[in-house]
Parts: sequence; structure tokens; C-alpha cells
Amino acid sequence: MSDDQDTMDEWAAALAEADAPDEGAEAHVAELDELSDSKHEISGDEKRKLDTILDIPVTISMEVGRSKINIRNLLQLNQGSVVELDRVAGEPLDVLVNGTLIAHGEVVVVNDKFGIRLTDVISQIERIKKLR
Repeated sequence: MSDDQDTMDEWAAALAEADAPDEGAEAHVAELDELSDSKHEISGDEKRKLDTILDIPVTISMEVGRSKINIRNLLQLNQGSVVELDRVAGEPLDVLVNGTLIAHGEVVVVNDKFGIRLTDVISQIERIKKLR
């Protein structure tokens, strides 16, 4: 098995463990309607356009917090300096795509690598409201 597959298996196991219900919690079965492909079929031209959009690269970044300092203090920073951020410990991180907030998340560590578990995805309506 490749290293990438091992890493993916470890991430899947960590996420499954985090999503496991607490002992004593009751599980509820959700009733869902059957999905039908006939309602959502797309034409060949639409599929080609969608494939083009899906190949556009974007920059995703996670923001722990921000701070404003003047240039004098910036130039005095060196190894071991601490910069105070505008967030308290335990607050969710911002997940940005091309500089636009799309979600909030929390830091997870699996196999000595950092990752982000999304805890709240910003709806399209909320994103539009923030633009105004």
C-alpha cells in the first residue's frame, strides 16, 4: 500500500473516531427520499462547461487570527517573538478560498501532520451579505 493511501486511511480513521457518537447518545434514523438521476441530467455541453470550471485552481488558506502592528514593531520581531492575535484559544479557524471566507474549522493532527476539520460551512446567502 502506498504512503498516500496509508495517510488517507489514517485521516479516515481519525475523522470516523471524531464523528462517533458519545456513549449514551441516541441515534435517530433519518427518512430520505430516493434520488432520481432523471431530474438532474445535464447535457454534454453543460458537462463540458462544468468540467472546465472544476479544473480552475484556487488558493485555500486557513487563518488562525490577525494582528495589526506598526512597522517599527514588525522590524523588531525575531526568533522567539510572540505576536498577539485577535482570537482566543479554542475559537474556530477561518477557511478562505481566494480570500473569501467559506467555512470555519478546527485543527486536527493525524500522523504528525496538521489538517482542518470543517465545523461550519458558510452559506451562499451569508457570503453575499458580507460583500455588501
